[in-house]
Amino acid sequence: MARRRPRAVNADDLLTRLGRLTAQARERIELQQARVELAEALQRGMLPAELPSLPGIRIAARYVPARHGLDIGGDWYDGFQLPDGSLAFSIGDVQGHDVEAAAFMGQIRIGLRAVATMAPTACPGEVLERANELLLATGSELFATCAFFRFDPVTRMLAGARAGHVGAVWATVDGRAGVIEDEGGLPLGIQPGEAYPVTRRRLTAPGALVLLTDGVVEGPSLPIEQGLARVAEVAGTGAGAAAEELAAEVMGVAALSDHTDDAAVLVLRHDGVGPAPAGTPAET
Repeated sequence: MARRRPRAVNADDLLTRLGRLTAQARERIELQQARVELAEALQRGMLPAELPSLPGIRIAARYVPARHGLDIGGDWYDGFQLPDGSLAFSIGDVQGHDVEAAAFMGQIRIGLRAVATMAPTACPGEVLERANELLLATGSELFATCAFFRFDPVTRMLAGARAGHVGAVWATVDGRAGVIEDEGGLPLGIQPGEAYPVTRRRLTAPGALVLLTDGVVEGPSLPIEQGLARVAEVAGTGAGAAAEELAAEVMGVAALSDHTDDAAVLVLRHDGVGPAPAGTPAET
């Protein structure tokens, strides 16, 4: 039986096939880029347009999206004033990426605002507990790490609680700095009835508090412990600078980690105060 000879392919056929494959590849690239732009636009649109300020307190934030593909949408920061005049701050990171994570992030941020505003006397631990139950009720399979703080401008008391989130960094203008690794609870959206211990500190010395997500301090080139130590070093030397400058300096640590995740930074720059009002707990 004679073998069938392959059909000859001329140059026009090759060019036609190449053109078809190129067009298909371009469509896929354009679709992927559109999804990335949608996720980033959704993420940025859900971050607060402005942050609160009070005499003696200056707030600044920075956000940098992920560098690769659809690894975007999980990180957020927020700051707002409560009905009693105190300030509330949150920062967190949703597990997962893409548009779904960005939408879930928006639910958490708004949920925290709603809980804190409707219960202005609730401590940060109670706010996280209620937000956790609210998220579990949605039936989503996503979860999020989070830190929530409340600052009383009269007593200068800062109360905070963590839900599986990376520790904050403190610094004073005299060069002292460190990482706050207080006890916390599980991330939001994992287990019902979870408790979140609260830690209180009175901000007496002028300095700064740096809240961040793990995209700032952890990556292929930098273990999280070294990243936090680097942020503490940056904060210790820059605690006297403007909040915007310090936030930019801290975000620079993300470049050292070669991060591929989102990265968010929230800086509270505070002035010193005199003696505490009678009955106020001392700084810890």
